[in-house]
Amino acid sequence: MTPRAADRSRYDRATAHLDAPVAIVDLEAFDANAEDLVRRAGGKPVRVASKSVRCRALLERVLARPGFAGVMSFTLAESLWLARAGFADVLLAYPSVDRAGFAELARDPKLAAAVTVMVDDVAQLDLIDASRSGGEEEVRVCLELDTALRLLGGRIRIGARRSPLRTPAELAELARSVGRRPGFRLVGLMAYEGHVAGVGDAVAGRPLRSRAVRLMQAAARRELAERRAAVVRAVRAVAPDLEFVNGGGTGSVQHTAAEEAVTEIAAGSGLFVPRLFDHYSSFSGRPAALFAQPVVRRPGVGVVTVLGGGYPASGVAGEDRLPVPYLPEGLRYDPQEGPGEVQTPLLGSPADDLRIGDKVWFRHAKAGELCERFDSLRLVEGDRVTDTVPTYRGEGKTFL
Repeated sequence: MTPRAADRSRYDRATAHLDAPVAIVDLEAFDANAEDLVRRAGGKPVRVASKSVRCRALLERVLARPGFAGVMSFTLAESLWLARAGFADVLLAYPSVDRAGFAELARDPKLAAAVTVMVDDVAQLDLIDASRSGGEEEVRVCLELDTALRLLGGRIRIGARRSPLRTPAELAELARSVGRRPGFRLVGLMAYEGHVAGVGDAVAGRPLRSRAVRLMQAAARRELAERRAAVVRAVRAVAPDLEFVNGGGTGSVQHTAAEEAVTEIAAGSGLFVPRLFDHYSSFSGRPAALFAQPVVRRPGVGVVTVLGGGYPASGVAGEDRLPVPYLPEGLRYDPQEGPGEVQTPLLGSPADDLRIGDKVWFRHAKAGELCERFDSLRLVEGDRVTDTVPTYRGEGKTFL
């Protein structure tokens, strides 16, 4: 029996009493992935990206482990909810225009002490000030650095379009603006190198593309390490009490951690290891989060149809954004239909061994987005479900 076949047997036994659709997290794999992130971080704390988990119980589980500290959230409403629930260090990774949320933040000492908000423009500071509604609490602020690699004098850009702040002078000037304004305190810098951390460099069957990605990423790491160090020096000259410099992502943990200027690493997808993280030369993880759809039809030889399954991930639309049929091994989509809203045909010889009611296990393309489809996760240890925990959706929270 192959390791994947053994996993299928375990998952089927663990969920035999449950009807599909059902989503699981294999805790042994989850914990092993967490341990690997800490190892690669080389002694620097790992801040957990909540968008890649979207389950409070699992956030609490990983933060209880040595080597993890703090949450990186994705909306202000989520940040406040987590802080009210007892998470003491929440870094909001994206600017917000949630006026009601900022009013609540500025009125509540506990929230203001726990939550750090992201800015990259003076206009965002203006909006926060205009939203205070009399609240006088000091707002903790983090600045974001643009990490994109620019070539040929800027005519070629590789990397996400995030912050407009790129140079040491630009970051230092905004740092001075924060320092001049009462009611704000600059505490951190963040730089997310998604073109390094979120792009696989060892794609099966595409050696030329993989080599090009590796060359690009090596150049990007060199350029960013030098620029990030200069930015940190410039900002610390203005704000010497800076508490943290955050960088990285699952795919670049060990590289970013090696930079002296970086004090903590952000990662989250590496806990679940969705399909987009199968193509890295620098690390390999264990798939920990899966979902099962039930076989509801057998249209013919070599074909079964499962209920639903059309759960595409965000990003540029393409085949790599689709869930992948994972267990049993050897199933594939019908190219004329793909994964559907209410049904999904699957082709391949393993279909002939499946019966009505059997489960087919899938892996999502990305990590936390799976939790927007399910209100609970079944936690599997060995061949048993040992707990059921709510996702954000299961707690009635849909922040985006």
